[in-house]
Amino acid sequence: MHMLNLGILAHVDAGKTSLTERLLHTAGVIDELGSVDAGSTRTDTLALERRRGITIKSAVVSFRIDDVTVNLIDTPGHPDFIAEVERALAVLDGAVLVVSAVEGVQAQTRILMRTLRRLRIPTLVFVNKIDRRGARGERVLRELTERLSAPVVPMGVVTEPGTAGAAFTAVRPTAEDAVDVLADHDDALLAAYVDDLVTGEGIHRALVAQTRRALVHPVYFGSATTGAGVPELVEGIAALLPGAGGEADREGPLSGTVFKVERGPAGEKIACVRLFSGVLRVRDRVPLGDDGRDRGDGAARVTAINVFDQGTDVRREEVRAGEIARLWGLVEARVGDRLGEPRDERRRFFAPPTLETVVVPGPGVDRRALHLALTRLAEQDPLIGLRHDEVRQETSVALYGEVQKEVVQATLAADHGLTVAFRETTPLCVEGPVGVGAAAEFVKKGDNPFLATVGLRVEPARTGSGVRFGLEVELGSMPYAFFKAIEDTVRETLGQGLHGWQVTDCAVTLTHCGYCPRQSHAHQGFDKSMSSTGYDFRGLTPLVLTEALRRAGTRVHEPMHRFRVEAPADTLGALLPALAGLRAVPRATEVRGTRCVLEGAVPAARVHRLEQRIPALTRGEGEWESGFDHYAPVALGTPPERPRTDDNPLDRAEYLLRVTGRVAN
Repeated sequence: MHMLNLGILAHVDAGKTSLTERLLHTAGVIDELGSVDAGSTRTDTLALERRRGITIKSAVVSFRIDDVTVNLIDTPGHPDFIAEVERALAVLDGAVLVVSAVEGVQAQTRILMRTLRRLRIPTLVFVNKIDRRGARGERVLRELTERLSAPVVPMGVVTEPGTAGAAFTAVRPTAEDAVDVLADHDDALLAAYVDDLVTGEGIHRALVAQTRRALVHPVYFGSATTGAGVPELVEGIAALLPGAGGEADREGPLSGTVFKVERGPAGEKIACVRLFSGVLRVRDRVPLGDDGRDRGDGAARVTAINVFDQGTDVRREEVRAGEIARLWGLVEARVGDRLGEPRDERRRFFAPPTLETVVVPGPGVDRRALHLALTRLAEQDPLIGLRHDEVRQETSVALYGEVQKEVVQATLAADHGLTVAFRETTPLCVEGPVGVGAAAEFVKKGDNPFLATVGLRVEPARTGSGVRFGLEVELGSMPYAFFKAIEDTVRETLGQGLHGWQVTDCAVTLTHCGYCPRQSHAHQGFDKSMSSTGYDFRGLTPLVLTEALRRAGTRVHEPMHRFRVEAPADTLGALLPALAGLRAVPRATEVRGTRCVLEGAVPAARVHRLEQRIPALTRGEGEWESGFDHYAPVALGTPPERPRTDDNPLDRAEYLLRVTGRVAN
């Protein structure tokens, strides 16, 4: 028996949770179908999911197809919860992309297919809702090719679409159906076709091979409601998608990924893990790391293991390569952590959140309890980006969109009994250095109260490069722990630049360093007042780095979203002024018969308002698609400022008073 970790992905309301229910029913895991509308589905367990009829958190459920055990991961379709999809992609062997036969290819469909193809995840397409009025199979096939730029192969024919009797009959693709697509990646197949030597079996072998390499995408049609086409899809899942790896992987070194963190009934932390190689047993000690580096938390002992089996999860003594498990005992685990050996993991595929809001406690809500509850939420979703301001006693969270506010609000009320509101959502900007700046402070010189010498140079780096830290001093010139303290403090300090925003796309170089060796008075032990410690380097570095930033100068950049609007051509006259009024800049305009397509860029802060106006501007016929594209310098007015939450190294006297308890002489 082999394993397959399968993701179900779709634009919201395409029917993927209903398809999950139908797959479980077809596999015999459940006796009665759950309903999204009734809030009775197996994978939507949160109260808000049941109330809103949308998936918010990824859920894992298992079933068997002959000798294949499938761990099925139902992911959110709403773009506000794209982070949940991102984490699921890191553990998938294959995917089913669900498309509505009525609405066709939608905004999120395009984003998901582009990502699946970029990551080369083998993907089948299931065109759902063929029984609904307005279902249009042939048109959806054209959209898959034209709008997704995806090579697709239909796996059968639909009869009576748009009626309750709609059905799908599987038919093996013939040379006429598939050779144009398959021959693009198979010269031998093309030569055989030219010589009239292609057989049906040859076409099938090429289809299987290219599907497993994510070169082509077989398309099935059906209805999750009636069950039409689902048995054929199940056969395709087992026959066309690759497994999670063989027995050999179990002999390799331990390597896995934490893709989800939950809390149990008693508040205990549960880490959901995909194991890529090795075997993990109860009572094993597991090193945790992030981005291929140990975090310094040490190894944690696994106290219990549950694996998924036939619709539930069961206790086991071990988890093997290829499996997904829930682990107890990893109290320091965070989403994105790797277990054991580093590997070439799929990491950030979607843009980070570009919006931020302040959480306002309701009447009688204890701020400390609220902070603890938000910390737990951030632990389950790192992209929430929790930010606490001790001075103002305020906590901010990062967001993808307005729906996330409702989720945070409902979760705090249901799980913690805390009522909250939110301030107006604002864009999450970044800063970048404009020029080159350098600064240095030397031990026992000037008004430097720290037993440390630190010199730093800051300069711009290429867009998207993040922060690079380098040395112009000998690594052996002082203890390594001091170099580590400087680098860690540099990265932490860059979280708030001259205007309070995170500083990115820069190179920071250590140009000077020095320390006081370990000293003591006669016949006495170590004296910290005479010897450098990590405290000295952590205290001095923010002052030096901030001064270097001040000399380099920084510019604030706001997040910009790319957008695409498809609407009736006669609404173009209303669309263009509205776009201009919200600072959207069209870059391309194309008229296709009675339809027009506009593409361009708009500030993230204006996306929600513009999205709300599109229906009225286009008589309800406009299709809106947007997503983060880049950061652009704030061109109008004074750059936005963000309140600081650190010890404010911009004000030397204030900083020294907070850090050392005294001001410089």
